[in-house]
Amino acid sequence: MVLALIIDGPLTPELEARTLLGHADQLRSLSGDGTIGATLRFEGIVRRAERDPEAADAERDLLALDYQTYDPMAQRELEALAASVAARHGLKSIVALHSRGRVRVGEVSFVLQVAAPHRAESLAAVADFIDRLKQDVPIWKWSVWAV
Repeated sequence: MVLALIIDGPLTPELEARTLLGHADQLRSLSGDGTIGATLRFEGIVRRAERDPEAADAERDLLALDYQTYDPMAQRELEALAASVAARHGLKSIVALHSRGRVRVGEVSFVLQVAAPHRAESLAAVADFIDRLKQDVPIWKWSVWAV
């Protein structure tokens, strides 16, 4: 199963549950078929401080990050990336959710879940996906600085 979506706002547990509700049977059947030996979940959480390139890379306090996407290309690229990483690493499933819009400090802006036959594939897939996401998918973040 490959699922990749851009979602407005922070990724709360409730929003994630509603988003995945239509795929619950697929996810359940995968976990019970005996082929999955490792699952990993990565959450990107907005930190309190970020380096400010306009202030000699000094750390500054944030209120939030604003994520902007180039639609519909961002959605297509996110889906293509998920499918590519799943095939390259032999994943049984991959779910990638990324926020668009404002995400405050402490909130989740990105969720990646992978399931694979072995630990090594799942670990490699997470690292590969995140590295390629940052370079290939047209999603940009803008800092909202604290005063």
